[in-house]
Amino acid sequence: MHVGVGVRSGATAREVLELVRGALAEAGGVRVRVRGLATLDARAGAPGIVAAAGRLGVPVTGFPAEVLAGVAVPHPSEVPLAASGTASVAEAAALVAAGPGAVLVVPKRKSRRVTCAIAASVPVRPDEVTSVARLSPLTRGYIAGEPDSPHISTPTPHTTADMDTHTEGPPTGSHAHDLRHHGDAEVRDEKLTDLAVNVRTATPPDWLRERIARSLFSLAAYPDGRSARAAVAERHGLPPGRVLLTSGAAEAFVLLARALPVRRPVVVHPQFTEPEAALRDAGHEVRRVLLREEDGFRLDPAAVPEDADLVVVGNPTNPTSVLHPAEALAALARPGRYLVVDEAFMDAVPGERESLAGRTDLPGLIVLRSLTKTWGLAGLRIGYVLAGPETVALLERAQPLWPVSTPALVAAEACMSRAALAEAEHAAHRIGVERAHLLAGLAEFDEVRTVPAAEGPFVLIRIEGADAVRERLRLLGFAVRRGDTFPGLDRHWLRLAVRDRVTTNRFLQALDQALLLGG
Repeated sequence: MHVGVGVRSGATAREVLELVRGALAEAGGVRVRVRGLATLDARAGAPGIVAAAGRLGVPVTGFPAEVLAGVAVPHPSEVPLAASGTASVAEAAALVAAGPGAVLVVPKRKSRRVTCAIAASVPVRPDEVTSVARLSPLTRGYIAGEPDSPHISTPTPHTTADMDTHTEGPPTGSHAHDLRHHGDAEVRDEKLTDLAVNVRTATPPDWLRERIARSLFSLAAYPDGRSARAAVAERHGLPPGRVLLTSGAAEAFVLLARALPVRRPVVVHPQFTEPEAALRDAGHEVRRVLLREEDGFRLDPAAVPEDADLVVVGNPTNPTSVLHPAEALAALARPGRYLVVDEAFMDAVPGERESLAGRTDLPGLIVLRSLTKTWGLAGLRIGYVLAGPETVALLERAQPLWPVSTPALVAAEACMSRAALAEAEHAAHRIGVERAHLLAGLAEFDEVRTVPAAEGPFVLIRIEGADAVRERLRLLGFAVRRGDTFPGLDRHWLRLAVRDRVTTNRFLQALDQALLLGG
């Protein structure tokens, strides 16, 4: 990272450091490596800048006024323009110092006598798709629109990956949604920054990788799931007979569709489409309850048909990120009905409030959990079912022998430890902070409408013509999840995974540019 600084006469090192450290915190705090302070050459010897650089242990680089004047900045100001010929010393100096491919990670921040901005160089590596347009510094910035933003020409398109790789034949009829489309198709085979897949970044953690690696020495033996099953049961305060380990939540959906004796299944949408796809593949005719944007995509239990003998609902729901009250879901339970609650993202909610896991008083309740998202185990495939013993036995009979591998069983047991649960809780709180930052940035765009009260590690947004915006974001190096494959949504919706602050800031800049390119 390169920090651009502008100072007025008399600015102290304390003032400079206070503003710079605040900007660095926005950019990722201790993980940020500062390469130097950059400013106007006439100010490079200012005592406040020199002393601040000394405290940070970095050099100071000064650039001539004519060099900085040639840099278009997203947040211009008349005062520095009149004084030095550049509309923002901090932004221009940061971008010049960062070099080719520079983007503003943190735009101009200012105090009474100091301004600063942070830029980073994002070079194209030899193995990257070189036709992907780089983020241009000539954008409005993500905070507000600038009326005099320069014109930016549309980048040359490049071939994108096939977005319907899961579809077998064209969708038809009233159910014309690609129920087999998943976020991984958005990033497959391309070097894109991933906001399409909801797996937490920088996972699995090292300690979990090591536990899984040690399990490879016992692969000669058949998998034994008893210890992992007991650990899951203890974690939720249940007897082991109420737990079934599965090869990810996806296997659980297939087992439910094939093994449960139901005739009138209902799926509450918009939600993860795999449950409906599995039911249809098993020959069921599925009815849909479509939640509405004007209601905040919140569930009204009265909307579910009384004769439904299977109801499937997500909590928090993918893709809306809505967390339904536990009692609203509990109101759907009754004798003669299976109530399936997909809690794949519940461990991303601090305190797992509104969870029904561990409840034994609700007839027909089936709770599904996944370890894929929080722990980064999508390639290992591990999840579990919590249900009554008779339901678990019914599903278990439909499973093949040894359905969960030894490494996956070891991972499941490890993720049930007290230390792991504490780490997951910490991650949930961190996700909440980063989600708030993403939503605050999105709120600055008049073109963007977000689903309020998001509680999951992703947010759902509506932009007129979002399908075209998504393609422009791909050109700028970002993958987001299309929304039109979810029943109840159309081409104007996108789902965004919550990422760290640096990635989010870069994405918001890209979104700004993508909207500009669309006029």
